[in-house]
Amino acid sequence: MDFLVWYFIRNSKNNLNSFTPLVLLQVTASASNLKILLTFLKVGALLYGSGYVLFAYLDAELVSTGFLTRQELIDAVAVGQFTPGPVLSTATFIGWQLNGFWGAIAATVGIFLPSFIFVAILNPLIPKMRKSKIIAAFLDAVNIAAVAVIVAVCVEMGKDTLTDWRTILIAVLSIIAVFVFKNMNSAFIVIGGALTGYLLTLI
Repeated sequence: MDFLVWYFIRNSKNNLNSFTPLVLLQVTASASNLKILLTFLKVGALLYGSGYVLFAYLDAELVSTGFLTRQELIDAVAVGQFTPGPVLSTATFIGWQLNGFWGAIAATVGIFLPSFIFVAILNPLIPKMRKSKIIAAFLDAVNIAAVAVIVAVCVEMGKDTLTDWRTILIAVLSIIAVFVFKNMNSAFIVIGGALTGYLLTLI
């Protein structure tokens, strides 16, 4: 397989156009990578509302089926919060947890690909959709449902993370920071929580 990939790269007039299919070939060549790709493709196609709804889908698709532990999912959430970019970057880290580099590529392609397809299809229809009261009401309902799912995920993850007075204190301080300093970048809250957790372990 590696010799075949190298041959096409060396003999191509346009490396970018030829390399992309080879990456997809490498991703789908392994059964485990194909499983990761299809799982995140499904999640990406069904995901709606905020990116934080992602965690509910991942809990159902990966934790409930035994591919990932709840703690590993929580670690992935932390990485997604700490790194720059959309929260969907959590998928990349989870793919890496499941099957290394190519697992990360498969998860990233799977989670983002549906959004590009849907945007291309729906973009011409958006002006008409905005004028429809029925669709506007539907989107409002979707947003409410998304908030409910986020709350449910927070409750479930809270059960696994709020295990002692230190974690509870960090959670309370973080909530206060979010609602008092509304313009504060969430990265500072994450970093502050990490530093507070480290200092509390020294007590």
